[in-house]
Amino acid sequence: MLLTIRWLVITLIFTTANSAMAGADKFTAGPVIKGYGKHANVQQDLVLNKKATFKVAFDISAQGEAGAINRKIETLARFINMHVANGIAAENIELALVVHGKAGFDLINKKRYHEKFQQNNVNADLLQQLMKNQVEVYLCGQSAAYYDITSDMLQPGIKMALSAMTAHAVLQNEGYSLNPF
Repeated sequence: MLLTIRWLVITLIFTTANSAMAGADKFTAGPVIKGYGKHANVQQDLVLNKKATFKVAFDISAQGEAGAINRKIETLARFINMHVANGIAAENIELALVVHGKAGFDLINKKRYHEKFQQNNVNADLLQQLMKNQVEVYLCGQSAAYYDITSDMLQPGIKMALSAMTAHAVLQNEGYSLNPF
């Protein structure tokens, strides 16, 4: 009986792992943010108006693993890529990234990042591409003060906000919705 249960569990694990990975090859990066933001073409039931405009704020607080892309930052690339790939004009997509907590370290420039983590900040290229595509990036000033991150340590184009709470309130007043993921 115990041997049968073990066999079933092992079979289930391998079957699930293979089926979970079966569709991974359907995901592609681009077309706007090159090398990032993989997405899949899907059959849609929610009608997507090709003239729609999107103003969406994203919030992150978790730092990515040192030397690795912060997947939460890459979410913005996926948002842009999948919508443009489905007919939304890139100029109709305005995103904001509000960063607080330890995720602020993912925003520091290459030199400072390497000094702190002895790794390259691989988020730098992704962030620059995002900012070239209408993404505003704000660092919570309260988190920055707590973690001793100053404006001169940030990558070019990243802005300091009084707080993450303030940034979200201002963005909401400007018509941004908050992405819940």
